[in-house]
Amino acid sequence: MIYVFIGMSVLFVAIGFIVTEKNAKYLLSGYNTMNKEDRKKVDIKSYIPYFRNFHVFLGISFLVLGTVLTYFVSENAGGIFLTVYPIIAYIYFYTNSKYSKGLGGKWNKTGVVILIGTLLFVVGLLGYGYKENRITFDSESVSFQGSYGETLTKAEIKSIELVSQLPEITSKTNGFALGTINKGYFKTRNGEIVKLILNSDNKPFILFTKADGKKIYYSAKDKSNEQVLDEMSKTLPNIVYRK
Repeated sequence: MIYVFIGMSVLFVAIGFIVTEKNAKYLLSGYNTMNKEDRKKVDIKSYIPYFRNFHVFLGISFLVLGTVLTYFVSENAGGIFLTVYPIIAYIYFYTNSKYSKGLGGKWNKTGVVILIGTLLFVVGLLGYGYKENRITFDSESVSFQGSYGETLTKAEIKSIELVSQLPEITSKTNGFALGTINKGYFKTRNGEIVKLILNSDNKPFILFTKADGKKIYYSAKDKSNEQVLDEMSKTLPNIVYRK
């Protein structure tokens, strides 16, 4: 995740220096749609340094705070910060700039509304994604609750086992992935599509191999995966278990 923080931090700082007083009429949103008379009403000489300083501060603070949260709090905290902090920063930027008066006021208001809507959507998505997908089972089936959940009957399960490592994941095809939380469908190095329902990075992981060859990797949040598998083997007999 550190590479993501570095890359985005460099991008924020670069944005601050890309826009200048000379090219603002082409690159600066709101300002680039004004006519000459309206542009004269904007204190662009004061606005550009403010714009640059904001993005430099955003880039540096994003890298420092994101790294601290990731390595000294948790990877999940770093993931939440990664998605939420830039949105909050831009909401502050567009609502507190004394230099932006007259600078596309209508566009700024629309932009702020969009950013607030995006923030609410992201917070809701994070809350849903971080909610634990619990596993339940009885003598006939295993059920994964929550997003990307499904129910497997005994006939659909070829084997259940503990594995120390996940296959090498190259991309996400359809799912949620942030910090140690991974839920959905992912592509492996050898081109195989697997389902991950990982509420944590607790190892070993539980691997469910279905009768059709498809695989589901599961990790509980509060319980050890060894305990989950032990309880499952007692409740759901006549399945091939490998420990």
